[in-house]
Amino acid sequence: MAVQQLKKEEIIELAKEIIELDLKRDEKFEELTELAGNRAYEILRRVQNACVYK
Repeated sequence: MAVQQLKKEEIIELAKEIIELDLKRDEKFEELTELAGNRAYEILRRVQNACVYK
């Protein structure tokens, strides 16, 4: 039973971290759109694809 409780706490903590990352991503994407305008998404994808293939 203690192992299940520990696993449940670990799962909840991981979910919270994912939510925090998602909020941070939204914040950073908003900054990118302020700088790059309507090309922000295109720029993000190009940089992302360049990083994937390195």
